[in-house]
Amino acid sequence: MCSLALYSSIPRGEPKSGLLARQVALEIVQVVAMRGAYADVALERALSKKRLKSKDHGLVMELAYGSIRKRYWLDCWIDFLGKLPATKQPPSLRWLLHIGLYQIFCMDKIPASAAVNTSVEIAKSGRISKLAPVVNGLLRSAIRAKEAGESLPIPQDHVERIAQEQSLPHWLVKKLILWRGESGADVVANAFNKSPSLDLRVNRLLTTPEILKKLFENAGLQSDFVDGSPDALQLSTSTGDVRQLPRFKDGEWSVQDRSAQWVAPLLGARSGERILDACAAPGGKTTHLAELIGDIGEIWAVDRSLERLQRLAENVDRLGITSIRTLVADSSNLLNTKPLWEGSFKRILVDAPCSGLGTLARHPDARWRINPHYLKELLNLQRKLLDGLLPLLSPGGRIVYSTCTIFPEENCNQVKRFLSYNPKLKLVFENQIWPGQDNCGDGFYAAVMDLE
Repeated sequence: MCSLALYSSIPRGEPKSGLLARQVALEIVQVVAMRGAYADVALERALSKKRLKSKDHGLVMELAYGSIRKRYWLDCWIDFLGKLPATKQPPSLRWLLHIGLYQIFCMDKIPASAAVNTSVEIAKSGRISKLAPVVNGLLRSAIRAKEAGESLPIPQDHVERIAQEQSLPHWLVKKLILWRGESGADVVANAFNKSPSLDLRVNRLLTTPEILKKLFENAGLQSDFVDGSPDALQLSTSTGDVRQLPRFKDGEWSVQDRSAQWVAPLLGARSGERILDACAAPGGKTTHLAELIGDIGEIWAVDRSLERLQRLAENVDRLGITSIRTLVADSSNLLNTKPLWEGSFKRILVDAPCSGLGTLARHPDARWRINPHYLKELLNLQRKLLDGLLPLLSPGGRIVYSTCTIFPEENCNQVKRFLSYNPKLKLVFENQIWPGQDNCGDGFYAAVMDLE
């Protein structure tokens, strides 16, 4: 949890709305950087604890997510303007400077003076009060640089250039260049820093995209159909808490990226079939499957996390779905847990735990959390899942393996290994969606395999 005691640079008392919003954003940036918290979880917890006006929620999210996303780029500005490099600055000062610099360079609607004054006030009110002149001096230097049209020096090295411009770890940039070439790496890296679309999946058990679109229009909300996603609407109007939008509580729609909506239909599931979603939580694809089969059949949603399955169950109830059953279990060892399930499923979805490298636009902290060592652990887990689940597939059945990553070792190479050990499986479809590709949303991968 976020703890004010940890963040000595955050002043106490009852600050004004604008200052409080910046304090909350700083708290989120710090807890993500210093404790490895997930940005979305830290944001939700911080907002639930603070008495912020609704209009300030967007400011907190933009400041926190933007500063986290632009971490390396902001560090480069500290290196350029300061006397000490960013990594040698006291952490509380470094993150506070990020908040100030982000406002100056990336938020044109905020007066530069407000960015400086609030940052200095936060510094003065905490244990880094002696460094308030440093905050003031560096941020004012940033204003002068911006007004003079200065920019960071452009590195000659391709890796360093992309890492700096797009604020990405160097190891990931090297991989992108390896996979896509320099120009392709630029496209993907740029997509990582675009604001993600807000895509909805319409619950066809209760309504249609056409009806819901008209309802949104009557409520003053702009939405658009999404090419290639027949159940999707893209919400164009800026909103606060999406759960407060029309018909959410009635179960007529869910939030789901257009790329994620592409996966469930690949199973080709039909009404009355027995289906296994082996890594089900939080349940977006599970509930999509239920909608696709008209809620007629038997879908088992399995996950190791009871808490996450409880959230899935809440969504199932909200959507009015009755065909889904849940089980807390390790799917890589499911045959031992449920021996009677051998060969009993016509369709199996393995939406595997992965690095999430395709969703960096949506999860700005992931680029700093993921590392090559972590990837190796994921590869082993994915192998165990595929190998452990195949015996549950009935003859003539279909297994779909999917991820929200762009790492070939987790995707096409993982499937190639799996097929080499299982000659009775036939690869019938395979596709990798890249961020920045034809307005396709997040990066996603899926392979469809049929058993003889």
